[in-house]
Amino acid sequence: MTYAPMGSYVPISDLNINITHSKVVGVIIGKTDSRGFPDRKNVGSERFTFSFTIKDSPEHFINVSAWGNEEYIQALSCRFQIGDCVVIENPLVVTKDYEKEERFCPSTPSSYRLLLTETHSSIRICSDIDTEARILPLFHIPIKDPRDFYSLGDITANGQSLDGHVINILAAVQSVGEEKFFTKSGGCKGQRIEIKLFDDTGRSFPFVCWDKENIRLVQTLTQRETVLFIADARITFDSFRKSMVATAISKTIITVNPDTAEANQLYTFVRELLQSGGLDDQDFLSGDDVLLDSIRDVMTVSQLKTRSQENADAIHCIIYGFITCFDLGSSPSKIITKRCARCKFRINEESWTCSSDICPNQGQELQANECFDVLVDISDHTGTLQSCNLVGTVAEKTLGCKTEEFLCLSEYQRTSLQWKFLLERCKIYLKVLPSPRRRSGMKADILSCGLADPVEVKQNLASFVV
Repeated sequence: MTYAPMGSYVPISDLNINITHSKVVGVIIGKTDSRGFPDRKNVGSERFTFSFTIKDSPEHFINVSAWGNEEYIQALSCRFQIGDCVVIENPLVVTKDYEKEERFCPSTPSSYRLLLTETHSSIRICSDIDTEARILPLFHIPIKDPRDFYSLGDITANGQSLDGHVINILAAVQSVGEEKFFTKSGGCKGQRIEIKLFDDTGRSFPFVCWDKENIRLVQTLTQRETVLFIADARITFDSFRKSMVATAISKTIITVNPDTAEANQLYTFVRELLQSGGLDDQDFLSGDDVLLDSIRDVMTVSQLKTRSQENADAIHCIIYGFITCFDLGSSPSKIITKRCARCKFRINEESWTCSSDICPNQGQELQANECFDVLVDISDHTGTLQSCNLVGTVAEKTLGCKTEEFLCLSEYQRTSLQWKFLLERCKIYLKVLPSPRRRSGMKADILSCGLADPVEVKQNLASFVV
């Protein structure tokens, strides 16, 4: 890609403290929320600020800060967002404080930063088509070396040794959660959103955003079709989940669908995995990653079927239903499957090969894991939900035994275990996704299943007409 001269704009690479009345153009690649601080010069009042980062070439980008009263800052911040091409006129060019910049702002190659003030500066959306056409593609070029990143497998392998570190991540978007709102200890309102990432080395890795600007950005992402290069994400150990979690901080820059060889390779893997149905398998194998406490919607089978036809997104709900098909007396080979430890596809036990042609472990020694893979029918007074997936650790928790323990049970013991649930009222947490490949048009994964408390059933089903 070639880049034309800047014309009347001053390139970021040429900015210095001696330049006045400059005009700078660039695409916004990162932006923080506005916030207030006590004004030391006017006791009892506040000054407000927000920052953003603009880029005008593959190598050059700079941080910009706006300061002023609340009305000015809030109005200014609402005019543009991440991904917009903007023109900044008459900013103040100042030498940046390296210690503060490195701690709180995205790392930039420039020795300077720009300041915007209400009285001297202005910013507007670029309206020149040719300039936009040159600038906007820069949004898809990472600010860090595209080869300098951790895979999700690397993060998991390093474990708590990465706790507190700031790293780069290249991964695809598996799912985007709902925005959650809360009240902070000081009474201020807060929000968060969690997306799940995956790549060819790991699945369902959580990435959390707290800033409104980053939340707005990730809410536009297409699940299973988007690759992200996340520069400077903080990695921490979550003691509740007992796993590592990535978090967006003030330094973080998220590049959507990066224009790099590494990202294109990952995108090809994702597309082929999606076409082969591998992502469907990964979905239900990762069911135990969902926080059950966040699922509160109680539905009947009929309501769930109707909702799934109207909604293209995942539905999480609770059903108080009866297990009407639960065959544990069959041959163990029909209940327990062997899957590739790397990509989670089924193993062809005759040839002892992974069934995925795009498995990253092709040509290497095959490692397999055994896991439950049981189909269950769930019924209530409104209908039956057939062939729900009860797999992996969810099945282990439900049955109260691991695969190796189940294989040691006699046929009588397996049948007795089956009748513990068959035709009994259960409390079942479900995740349902549209699936055109299935006759029902939907895929239901059991996230948790246990015998229901009769009192709880009566309280929750009282509003449903029998």
